[in-house]
Amino acid sequence: MAASYYDILGVKRDATEREIKQAYRRLARRYHPDVNPGDKSAEAKFKQINQAYEVLSDRAKRRKYDEFGDQWQHADQFAQSGFSQRPFTSFRWGSTGPSFGEDDLSSLFSELFGGFGDRRRSSRRGQDIDSPVEITLEEAYYGTTRQLNLRVNQPCPSCRGTGQIQNLPCSECQGTGVVFRLKRLEVKIPPGVKNGSRVRIAGKGGPGYNGGTNGDLYLVISVKPHPRFKRQGDDLYVEVEVPLTVAALGGEIEVPILKGKLALKIPPETQNGRTFRLSGQGMPHLGNSAYGDLLVRINLVLPTNLSDKEKELFRQLSRLRSV
Repeated sequence: MAASYYDILGVKRDATEREIKQAYRRLARRYHPDVNPGDKSAEAKFKQINQAYEVLSDRAKRRKYDEFGDQWQHADQFAQSGFSQRPFTSFRWGSTGPSFGEDDLSSLFSELFGGFGDRRRSSRRGQDIDSPVEITLEEAYYGTTRQLNLRVNQPCPSCRGTGQIQNLPCSECQGTGVVFRLKRLEVKIPPGVKNGSRVRIAGKGGPGYNGGTNGDLYLVISVKPHPRFKRQGDDLYVEVEVPLTVAALGGEIEVPILKGKLALKIPPETQNGRTFRLSGQGMPHLGNSAYGDLLVRINLVLPTNLSDKEKELFRQLSRLRSV
């Protein structure tokens, strides 16, 4: 059995949180790589100290470790199987922590992993990964691609995820059973995504364990606010300024859309605040070829810096309207 986390920190099993923190600080200063440059044994010791402190300083993890020892990471699976509700026939606490008899481990992993007494032969599906992605409204309209660098947690290839090699802690994963790898991936984001959309990239999550299927990658989409357009569902809203003369007499104006501009006919006597609906000029519906609408709100613009002649014309209009 590997040395227990309590032994690594040099504290008793009933040590307080304060005693654990003090022991960690003392040992971390002693074995820190900056204090021991080039000393591989000190570096390995420093990693063990950090691993022990990470578990024992967390109340939930410590409870699991106290019950299951170096198998604490499987505690939730043990609980789901009901195995933790009955005693182990050869479970014991030694100076190095809890240990299990061979028959107990065989029975335990048989319950958890479908009849395989040796967990190295069991297969498990890889973990799903969420990756936040921020895009512009234009990218949400047309669709886009992203290059992602994913830090993937995967079973250690040296110990096959067991954390041990010949009953000793695996040096590659420091006894955790997992290693981290950086994976570069180009992903496609389809047109029509919105805030909170989850785009599934099948099989691009964490790798499976011993032949298990890979997990999935989920892109969690966040769309940046646009300076001109507002979005509600798949409809877009925009405000345009219309001169008073065009609103009164009718005419044609240019309306911005995400793919350019569009001519909009303004009927005579259009009132301020009136909204026109342009069908199919909004955002694409995710997963099909339909589009939302564009709603255009009119803001009348009164003329400024009037000439004397323009002022006289407005006075004439005023007199005519008051008759």
